[in-house]
Amino acid sequence: MWRNPHSHQSDAQSGDGVSSAATSTVASRFEIVVGNANVRTQLATLAEFSVDGAIPSIIAQPENAEQTAEIVRIAAEEKLAVIPCGARTALGVGMPPARFDVALDMTRVRGVAHYDPGDLTVSVNSGTPLAEVAKILGEKSQFLPLAIPFFENATVGGAIACGLDSPLRHFYGTARDFVIGAEFVDGTGARAKSGGRVVKNVTGYDFHKLLNGSLGSLAVITRINFRTFPLQPARRGFLASFSDEARALAFVREVAQTPLTPTLLEVLSPEFSKLFLTEKSPVASLRLDLQTWTVCVGFEGSTEVCERYSRDLTRLARTAPTQDAIAVLDTQFLSLLEILREAPALMSRAAPQSVVFRFATLPARLPDLLRALRSFASSSWMPSTVLIRSGTIVYLAVLPRERDESALKQVAYFWKSACSLRAQFEINAAILFCPAAWKMELGIWAHVSGSMDLERRIKNAFDPSDTFAPGRFVGGI
Repeated sequence: MWRNPHSHQSDAQSGDGVSSAATSTVASRFEIVVGNANVRTQLATLAEFSVDGAIPSIIAQPENAEQTAEIVRIAAEEKLAVIPCGARTALGVGMPPARFDVALDMTRVRGVAHYDPGDLTVSVNSGTPLAEVAKILGEKSQFLPLAIPFFENATVGGAIACGLDSPLRHFYGTARDFVIGAEFVDGTGARAKSGGRVVKNVTGYDFHKLLNGSLGSLAVITRINFRTFPLQPARRGFLASFSDEARALAFVREVAQTPLTPTLLEVLSPEFSKLFLTEKSPVASLRLDLQTWTVCVGFEGSTEVCERYSRDLTRLARTAPTQDAIAVLDTQFLSLLEILREAPALMSRAAPQSVVFRFATLPARLPDLLRALRSFASSSWMPSTVLIRSGTIVYLAVLPRERDESALKQVAYFWKSACSLRAQFEINAAILFCPAAWKMELGIWAHVSGSMDLERRIKNAFDPSDTFAPGRFVGGI
């Protein structure tokens, strides 16, 4: 059973591992619950479920909530650490686990449990792929605005647990805004639920909102209830290019001050465009100026509404110091939306040792924050690329050159310099993606706001024995 050598837990807390005989005994107990074919201990298969190099000793694959609860009860009795998994697309988010004994593969807990198109609600089992849900909803001209990275492979439960955001958050908000209920298994193996299947929830505390971004550290999600949204007849966009970030951000503020309500509002640095909007990309026909800062505005509605957006944005661009401005039609816009959806993941793969930072601040503070971050990145002598989301969030990736032995030191300098701005700009900062070997030294959660006392009390309430994903969340929770 894997124990993180860098964990601050004492031997008494973390245990001395479990023998092969004990592993066999636990595996036998799991097999009684889920069947022989759904418990695996082969090393090659176990390695596929590694989390930042940590490899479990057992994989259990339940078929429903009842089996999930029983597996968790057994793990808690045996004092084993469990990490819930879906398609395993975003397991690189978070710290390496302090302990990792059982990979709980939820991909058999799948399917749409309840769908009422008239009420705009759907209940989905956690192992269901997002792409499958999108297809089912699309048949009723509805959708979920969960346009997150790894969309084509990610599961519903994994999408909620990893907490990655979407370019559509500008209009639709994050998952916290349209998740209306959840069913889950807590750290004792008890099944619980929060919220319901109706949009107006009067059942009490919204505990299900705590599951968003929890990285599986609080509970195993078995089902999620969503509010759905009508799929509009047309989805289009508008791109405006500017010589520098100050002019681009000024245009974003002007758009925000109009009566327009765009679905997305993103700003791309020249480096981002050069990396991801090249001649080989699906939007090559747009022929963007890759030397400029590009503001992307997305909007949707009837054809008449979209034409009005295009006219109003064109008129606004004429009064701004734009280099160029173009309208983007439906097919091109959907291709661009896919790139923006996958952007943080694309940035993480842009170099062998990419580090993707996420900074959140108030809109008024964004220009000064961006100027400072770009200055620090330049001082570290590393290439960087920037995506600004919804006028409040900066994704900045530093891209160390291959075989650069000083890369970790340079990244650490940037991280320390950037977070010296925390008080001045009221930022919330975290490292979203980076090499696993660097996480301990950098401290990916070092500058996340919040009360650790409250976080630990919540963890203790949901998972008193520290069974779920120990060490992966903020503060080593």
